[in-house]
Amino acid sequence: MNGRLDKAAEWIYTGFWRIIVDWLRVPPAPALPVRPGEKVMTFHPAPGFLKYLKFWFWIGLLALDSLIAQVWILIVLNNKPLGFALLPLFLFIAIVPDIIVFIAIHLRYDTTWYVLSERSMRLRRGVWVVTEVTVTYENVQNVKVRSGPIQRGFGIKDVIVETAGSGGGDSQQGQPSVTNRGLIEGVANAEHIRDLIMRRVRASRSTGLGDEDHTGSRAGARWTPAHVAVLREIRDEARALAAS
Repeated sequence: MNGRLDKAAEWIYTGFWRIIVDWLRVPPAPALPVRPGEKVMTFHPAPGFLKYLKFWFWIGLLALDSLIAQVWILIVLNNKPLGFALLPLFLFIAIVPDIIVFIAIHLRYDTTWYVLSERSMRLRRGVWVVTEVTVTYENVQNVKVRSGPIQRGFGIKDVIVETAGSGGGDSQQGQPSVTNRGLIEGVANAEHIRDLIMRRVRASRSTGLGDEDHTGSRAGARWTPAHVAVLREIRDEARALAAS
């Protein structure tokens, strides 16, 4: 029964995907401004994430359908003609919402995008309300991997990217508080993504702090004739004040 319902919902989803996307005006895959030759990774969660969502879907479906079946059986035991008359209604209540939720799961998966460039990342998810977060590597404070036992059973993990908040820092320590985060959920190569982000964070900070071209700064620090003239005027004024 579940296999047939799964195939029916998938067929309906495939047939109506374009209609749903056009009707809800779901945007295509996000992009980031990049320099020529810059590498960009654009990807969805792993297929195991879709299986993970379906797992919880079937758990909820089993509980809901069991409750509906128990109510229908009670009605049949008390009033058999009424129970059989209400059977189409109970089947509608049991099947149609399940198909809708199944389609929503696929929509969630297909509209979740992760884009990683060499300077920043962009995370987008949502169908009815589309949420898009852009994080530059300069603001990243910590990157960690999280997974539960069921996630590990489907071969997926989450990558949590924590960034420094603009306010509410620790005034005693003088450090910004970590108040924002980006979530890359349901990926099979979480450790690789974490290490990639951390390498780019270190490269970004190294470039910002020590790898710039300081030639202009050194040239600007040289003494010019105007500087020497001003210093001589100050010297002469100081001597005149001392003599008086």
